This record gives sequence, C-alpha cells and structure tokens, in this order.
Amino acid sequence: MSLVSDDAICLRKTEYSETSQILTLLMREQGIVRAIAKGAHRRTKAGASRFDGGIDLLDLGQCVFTGDTSRELAILTDWKLREGHLELRKKLRGLYLAMYGGELVSMMLEEHDPHPEVFDLLQQTLAQLAGAGMEEAFLYFELALLRHTGFMPEFGQCASCHSPIGDREGVWFAASRGGIVCRNCQDSFPERMPLDVRLLRLLRGVQICDPNRLPRLTRHQTDPLNYLLVEHIEHALGKRPKLAAYVLPRRSGNQFTCNSIGQRA
Repeated sequence: MSLVSDDAICLRKTEYSETSQILTLLMREQGIVRAIAKGAHRRTKAGASRFDGGIDLLDLGQCVFTGDTSRELAILTDWKLREGHLELRKKLRGLYLAMYGGELVSMMLEEHDPHPEVFDLLQQTLAQLAGAGMEEAFLYFELALLRHTGFMPEFGQCASCHSPIGDREGVWFAASRGGIVCRNCQDSFPERMPLDVRLLRLLRGVQICDPNRLPRLTRHQTDPLNYLLVEHIEHALGKRPKLAAYVLPRRSGNQFTCNSIGQRA
C-alpha cells in the first residue's frame, strides 16, 4: 500500500468512536481528501498519539495517508501539526469567517482535484483573519476563490446584454444571470438586487488589489457584498452554505446602500 505525504488544512471533522476521527482535508498537492484517523485521541504512555492528540478544524499540518483513490476514505497514518491558529480562535468573528471560508472551499472543489493556489490562498487568509483587517481579507478570499474555481460573477459589464457599465450608473445584481445587469435589462430579472455603485467600485478595486495592501473595510461595506456573493453561490451550486447564517446579518429590505465608503474601522 503506497503512502503519500502532503500539507493539509482540516476543513471538517467528525468524531468517530471514542478515539477516531473522520476528516475532510484540503491538501496542497492532492486536493480534497476524506480520511479516517484511527486512534487520533488515543495516547501512549509516552504522551501524545501519532496525531498530536486529535486534529481540530482549520489546523494546518503535514500528513501521511494511504494514496488509494478507489477507497471512500483514505487512512491517515501520521500528522504533524504546523499551525493551530491560536490567535484566530480568540476572535469569534474571525473564527466564523475562517470556518465559512473552509465550507466554501469544500463546496466548490471536487475530491482529488488539486488546486495548490486555493490551498495557498486559504493558508494566507487564515493568518490574516487573526488580525484587524479580517473583513477585507475575507472579501478578497471570496473573490479569489470564485476566480480560481470558475464561479466568478460578471462585474465588468451587463451579464445580459454585455454592454459596459460604468462605476456611476444604476446597477443591479441578478444571481440567475450570474452578474450585474444594467438599467435596460433589470426588469427581466424579478429577483434582482439593487447594488450601490460605490460598493461596485469597491468590489472592482478589491479584485485587482495586492492582497497585502488591501484598504481597511468595515462590515457596513462588506456585509452587502458578502450577501450578494452568497446568493450567487447558492444559485450556482444549488445549495446555500450553512455557515452563512453565522457570518451575515439578517437582510432588511431590498436595498444595498453604503454611507461610509472609505471609512476606516
């Protein structure tokens, strides 16, 4: 039985029996792999087990597992923790965003379909979510993930008639069309959501921004965009991310506005 070594981030865990765990791992070179860690919580007389006493959500580690893709579950044989994200776990908002990001990754990628760039993106974002710039870091993560996985909405032109839309025109977002729609087309999409043009300018800027030099954003700015993106994801994938309810406030009305563009947190 061949063994494979790779870096991995834990996206999901289920406790299985008293000592074992079933894990969904995002691996850098192998993609998403579901594996069982037998005896993960079992400790020897010398102390910790081969799995450092168990694997937690969002842990980053180096793992060894059986590389037989014909099995439903790989067998994890070794785990060395590299980063437990202790600072992230002290901030409830940052932790919710991180768990939501992990859920989005698991929804958008197929098993055993490697995306090293997504692994690197998530690894970098988990570190950023522990700091003060968590809102802009997560918005950048969402947009980059959508781009890498081929689900990016159209924000440059009308998704219906393909006419260019400037950053001072009235604009709506239609999830069923996969992007923004212009004034002439918006009546064809009853579920459309008005989008403040200042938020559209902000979103376009974040798309092309250096991830290490993002503008400081507040939830007043990012919440409407995160809501728009989850509506798009739900329509594209046919199901709504469960953790969206913990990340986004309840929507009031049907208007996305923003009175604090440029305000610093």
